[in-house]
Amino acid sequence: MTSILGCLLLLVGLPFVGLRALAQDQPDAVLKVFQFPADRIPRIDGDASDWAMVPESYVVDASQLRDDTKKHASANAKDLDVHVKVGWVKGLNRLYFLYEAYDNFWDFSDPGLHNDTFEVVVDGDLSGEPLNPRFRLNAKQPEADARASMFGTGAQNYHIFTPAEGKDWAMVLGCQPWIKELPYANHAQRYSFKHGESGRYTLEFWITPFDYAGCEGPVRAVESKLYEGKTIGLGWAVIDYDGAAVNNGFWNLSSQHTMYGIASQLRAFRLMPLEAGLAPGIAARWSFKVLDVGRRVVAFEDESVGAATWKWDFGDGSTSVEQHPVHAYKGAGDYVVVLTVTGPAGSSRLSKVWDVSLR
Repeated sequence: MTSILGCLLLLVGLPFVGLRALAQDQPDAVLKVFQFPADRIPRIDGDASDWAMVPESYVVDASQLRDDTKKHASANAKDLDVHVKVGWVKGLNRLYFLYEAYDNFWDFSDPGLHNDTFEVVVDGDLSGEPLNPRFRLNAKQPEADARASMFGTGAQNYHIFTPAEGKDWAMVLGCQPWIKELPYANHAQRYSFKHGESGRYTLEFWITPFDYAGCEGPVRAVESKLYEGKTIGLGWAVIDYDGAAVNNGFWNLSSQHTMYGIASQLRAFRLMPLEAGLAPGIAARWSFKVLDVGRRVVAFEDESVGAATWKWDFGDGSTSVEQHPVHAYKGAGDYVVVLTVTGPAGSSRLSKVWDVSLR
């Protein structure tokens, strides 16, 4: 059955290719987002040493970009060389970036848009939505209404100035400039060159992707939930100025130039599990949810690493060897629940004291 979105696309003369294909560019070439351990979250200080643990397989370099201006058939490291790593941390709805670049002419004296730029676009829920009013599906929708309803609301665009000297670090393309400030973003940069000189530049930052970030501000904003195995839409372009009024290249990760305004043209990135050597061999982990408050029915979810067997002690004299048990408590109380797991790497136990509190 054709979806409502598919019908809309047909009405405006665009092909319907299915939601998954619509929501990503080059769907057969999924890129990776590195998972940092919770005790090794990168410090945002412009020092790239925190990223040394990230394997080369996660690096997106200049060879994977194409110049949409067609001034350059391929990247020349003597002119512009770029390396990007993207990371995440389980439990935080943040995307971490390390941007390292060499440029033979750093252009950043203008207080406006004329600045070497790292333009990042993120679609945290693969909505594939347009994020620029000029690409709205309903051509009859008034410009003002389109700006209020879609300009960066479902996907977000950051023009990050490299370097930002005497100006804010980024411009948000939309009506929500608050997303580039704490507690939704943070940044730090390091460089020693002056305008017009060559040199190497390092930028560390993190941003919060949003399923909804409206013009009314953060009061109704909905952060994109990040979890292991999730695929998000993400893309970037490097806009290279060399002193002239027109840029010397628009180096795009997407095969579509208009990815800056259409989220369906972003690349697919997958949030990866911890790499071998960073994950523990075995670790008991679990969560729970009260399904029925009146009957005191609780569902327990195993989240352990390396487990092959499970033993639950529900704290009321009852036990279970199921991986994801459901238990009904007979009386009110504050319970100490213990999960013990075993596997090839040994055994592990995790108790939570009075987290399961029933009335």
